[in-house]
Amino acid sequence: MDTAHEMRVIRGEELDAKQELTKQPKSDVDALELVLQHVGEMGRYQKLLFVCMMPFGFFFAYVYFVQMFIAATPQRHWCAVPELAHLDMELRRNLSAPGAETGVWDKCSTFDVNWTQVLQTLTPPPPGTPTIPCQHGWDFEMVDIPYQTVVTERGWVCENAGYVPMATAVFFAGAVAGGIILGWVADHFGRVPAIMGANLIGGIGGVATIFTTSVWDFVLCRFLVGMAFDNAFMMIYILVLEYISARHRTWVANISIAMYFGLGCVSLPWMALWISDWRLLVWVTSTPMFIVLLAPWVLPESARWYVSRGRTNQAVQVLRKFEKVNGTKIPDDVMDEFIVASTQTKQTNESLLVLMKSVPLRTIMILMLILYMSCAVVFDGLVRMSDAFGLDFFISFTLTSATEIPSVTLLAFVLDRWGRRNLTAGPLSIASVLIGIAIFVPKGIPQASMAIGARFFINMAYTAVIQWSAELLPTGVRASGFAALHISGYIASVLSPYIVFSERLWTLLPLLILGVVSVLGSGISMVLPETKGRPMPQTMADGERIVQEQGFCGRGIPDADEEDWKTEKEKALIA
Repeated sequence: MDTAHEMRVIRGEELDAKQELTKQPKSDVDALELVLQHVGEMGRYQKLLFVCMMPFGFFFAYVYFVQMFIAATPQRHWCAVPELAHLDMELRRNLSAPGAETGVWDKCSTFDVNWTQVLQTLTPPPPGTPTIPCQHGWDFEMVDIPYQTVVTERGWVCENAGYVPMATAVFFAGAVAGGIILGWVADHFGRVPAIMGANLIGGIGGVATIFTTSVWDFVLCRFLVGMAFDNAFMMIYILVLEYISARHRTWVANISIAMYFGLGCVSLPWMALWISDWRLLVWVTSTPMFIVLLAPWVLPESARWYVSRGRTNQAVQVLRKFEKVNGTKIPDDVMDEFIVASTQTKQTNESLLVLMKSVPLRTIMILMLILYMSCAVVFDGLVRMSDAFGLDFFISFTLTSATEIPSVTLLAFVLDRWGRRNLTAGPLSIASVLIGIAIFVPKGIPQASMAIGARFFINMAYTAVIQWSAELLPTGVRASGFAALHISGYIASVLSPYIVFSERLWTLLPLLILGVVSVLGSGISMVLPETKGRPMPQTMADGERIVQEQGFCGRGIPDADEEDWKTEKEKALIA
């Protein structure tokens, strides 16, 4: 036998030995993936579930952004003077607003004069006349916001202007509470109860908003609506992804957000303009959420969740239902193997506390928290700056929101080709560059163009992170872990109204902050493990295996046994 042949034999033995060494016993997640292949990776039932995501995607957009339209503040306002109420608007402003003759007037004070004398001459008081804060509310020129809002009805401007960002902050505080509560419900009682709870709370809070009369009852109702934010859609998002194979998961995850959430965002400003009544707008966007009462008859509970809770019989019943609807048949040996693997798993005691005890999973969770917060604050900040670029508020919001559809659709086609890491770090880096350019260009079309471009890329990064996080978390903690990640996003989003508000200190400060945060997120995403083409982890061990095989920066962390084995074979080859 020649030397070359001997080397080929040794290498063949080495490959066989390595394959034998790395062979893993089939787990319940492997068995479930095989069952899904036979029941239909994207059959009739999965397509029905994809369609069922549509109303919840619209609810997601409406819950998120409707507060911007019901609490919009017209830029042109001044103190109301009852004695001048019978005059036309322009004359009232010229007589009562200090500085009106220059075109830049004081919005929060008026002259301390005898208005009967002013009416006799119809000329504004001379410069230097003492001024006082507004005593009788404000007059609003309905040009940029052509309908009554909570702000105009209740005078939330000047010394009361802080009520608007406060209501937004309380909304996201509600999202934190909702994420904790509903994430726990989803992991302990099932995905369907969590979907129903989120949407019912959102619908009740929205309808109750209509009947508020003061700041505090409005804030309380927005807290309730905040509990539904994100959870109203993300719970069904998790449920559907748990029935989709890895081959179809990417396009389902991303096209659902592009089509449903994106179209909801684009439609909202024009609904607001067409309805032109903030109370009716809340009616139209809140009452459809009660459609969730039909969920138990349409949505199946997650078979993965059943398995994670040791409820194999219920999981089998759901899978048999998929067989019937899809017109497929799971081979008996495949189903038997799934039942055996699932039974061996029993009820999981996995929780976020258990996850945090695992060093690799804890590290992944912390890094993903930072990344998620970065994406959330940049995304939300760019949305809330829609009226800061010198263009019409409704048009700016529509253009920036419209980027959701092409950016996420593009992501659906390239995410499985280029990977989660590349399509998070790359878009975040490009967004930071565009935001940096926006700092140096003038307001109007140039700055708005840069912001719209940045929004295009932050959409890609944010959506990739949403799917990425679902693919990294084990089933037993997927909903609560997913909720924890989203809670971090809510906490970051609490800051975004104040980041936008910081333009009063320096006009370009909001853009500078968002640019720095984008760079931070891009750096964090480069060290997370890739999940492209992998099945979703069922147990903590499956999650740790992803980190072990992928490692940080894509480098696998080899087992000690594998290192010893490689050392012995290298010695043999050298000998």
